Amino acid sequence: MDAASQYIKDESETGMSLSLNGETEIRKTAAALRNRRKRIQKFFFTLFRIAALINGAALFVIIFFMVKNGIGAINWTFLTEVPTDSMTKGGIFPCIVGTLCLSIGAILVALPIGMASAVYLNEYARPGRMLRIIRLGISNLAGVPSVVFGLFGLAFFVVYLKMGVSILAGALTLGAMTLPVIIGATEEALKTVPNTYREASLALGATKWQTIYRVILPTALPGTLTGAILGLSRAAGETAPIMFTAAVFFTPEKCPSSILHKVMALPYHIYVLATAGTEIEATRPLQYGTALVLIALVLGMNLLAIVWRSRLRKRMRQ
Repeated sequence: MDAASQYIKDESETGMSLSLNGETEIRKTAAALRNRRKRIQKFFFTLFRIAALINGAALFVIIFFMVKNGIGAINWTFLTEVPTDSMTKGGIFPCIVGTLCLSIGAILVALPIGMASAVYLNEYARPGRMLRIIRLGISNLAGVPSVVFGLFGLAFFVVYLKMGVSILAGALTLGAMTLPVIIGATEEALKTVPNTYREASLALGATKWQTIYRVILPTALPGTLTGAILGLSRAAGETAPIMFTAAVFFTPEKCPSSILHKVMALPYHIYVLATAGTEIEATRPLQYGTALVLIALVLGMNLLAIVWRSRLRKRMRQ
């Protein structure tokens, strides 16, 4: 019995030793895997930081270059008068007004249609092949070059609908160009709204439309404004769409009196001064000054939209 007991004891101690050794190996392997994952994560985070620094540095260089070359041209006359002496003197006030009219008009056109389309795709449309085709078409439309939208606007709005070269035709063309961005951003914002919000609203007796109008859309509005900001930035800086549909070389009027009038615009004005002017070198400071004003105008409009979005988010949290 003593020998048998001793044998059992030895086997037990051996099993415990093997078990401890196995746990130690497992712990070492797990630690090695964690360290490997941390090294990989650190490597990719470093790449992301470098990419962000490169983009930030490029933006800083561009803005510094514009400020350095264009700040000398900016004064009260430059901001409040019309161009004179073959565009070599005077100001760019009609260009500023025209850019604001076209940008605001594009957002007024694209934002309601984009939000309605996103609501239909996310809340009403049935999943299936047709929905996938529609989303694929929207994604492809977002990648179409802006000059194609300009030719479309020329053929459809200017010629077929007989709007002529006007603010209305330009705003509709820019609205069609920014529509895919707004639809995509709004749809993603709607997807972030928890389903519990919908279920709670429907459980309280609200209809589907009341749930969308009073619960889902207000919750998704900050994300929708993000799409509107991106669309506004693109609309304000595009040249190709408006050169066929809205912008002209020169107009003596400071402010258009109708949406069917032609306008000057900052992007097209830069293009004209840099390529088609009679004295390109003489207007070089005006080109940089106009570009600087365009950047400041886009940043200002974006800043207003961002402040509004931040206030909406704070109100929702309260």
